Amino acid sequence: MKKELSAIEAKYEAQKIAFGPIYFQSVVALRELGILQFIGEHRRGVTVDAILEKLDVSEYSVHLLLEAAEVLGVVDIEGDIVRISKVGFFLLKDEMTRVNINFMNDVCYLGAKNMTESFVKGKPEGLKVLGDWPTIYEGLSVLPEPAKTSWFEFDHYYSDNAFPDALKIVFRKKPGLIFDIGGNTGKWSFACCAHDEEVRIKILDLPVQLKVAKANAAAKNLLDRIEFQEIDLLDAAQKIPQGADVIWMSQFLDCFSKEQIVQILENAYQAASPETTLYILEPFFDNQNYPAAHYSLVATSLYFTIMANGNSKMYRIGVMKELVDKAGFEVIETYPLIGDSYHTILECRKKQQA
Repeated sequence: MKKELSAIEAKYEAQKIAFGPIYFQSVVALRELGILQFIGEHRRGVTVDAILEKLDVSEYSVHLLLEAAEVLGVVDIEGDIVRISKVGFFLLKDEMTRVNINFMNDVCYLGAKNMTESFVKGKPEGLKVLGDWPTIYEGLSVLPEPAKTSWFEFDHYYSDNAFPDALKIVFRKKPGLIFDIGGNTGKWSFACCAHDEEVRIKILDLPVQLKVAKANAAAKNLLDRIEFQEIDLLDAAQKIPQGADVIWMSQFLDCFSKEQIVQILENAYQAASPETTLYILEPFFDNQNYPAAHYSLVATSLYFTIMANGNSKMYRIGVMKELVDKAGFEVIETYPLIGDSYHTILECRKKQQA
């Protein structure tokens, strides 16, 4: 049961929301100016004079940023001594935090002002700060820097750690042909090829993504094992081909609305044989062990609204299972939080006809 806040405490929490954006940017400035790094290198503490002597930053800047950092709990200040706190340590050293901050700052921050408009129109109205595309997916390979690097680091961070255990699950029955739906840059496909020297892969994605995946495959000398098929799965006339032993969807379905997910899964249904296995890898926000993961995934849904497509989100595991069932599949096995990751794998087969 949540603690009942006093009126004074509740008002303070409300101010955290009101001033949240500007405090966020103060942390970005602390990091980019090297102040946080310098303090972190002196675990016993450092004086403001030492910071000023070491870094090319004005006294005004250091004092204001340290005042903000103390309010946020990023540093502890006792007399003339400034020490990094546990929160500051995670801001400085934790990979999840680094990736999330860069993603918010470089990809989402400027576009977030258009959130209300995005909800009203059902379109990613914040995306226009990065480029002129209907969704972010058409522009991924040509995003301006640093947004491009931060987007792919965010995407890969929340999937790569799941791959080792995912490979063990997918290759238990030694599939000969895997369809990588929404294969993006090809990371999963390359991992499959490294895991099994005989497996063949077909990556199905938008043309702009396939161009990058094909170049990456060529650099790895894998063009003889990986095929590429252009497909827009929002176009119901474009069909997934038949013949796959495994249809793989990694962090793919969360890029679509519930109605679109059913359409995509019905497309997979027509392509699947009774022996085909459909694997869905997703970070379901209600299936997490730690509050930081839950918090981050719910925020990611708002990114989908303002920057990605205007209508998708991170889903609850029960909702995804309902959509799978509606499309004609059944979940035959659930593998929660595999490996050191935030993910669950749903192993699915076509329902047996009565």
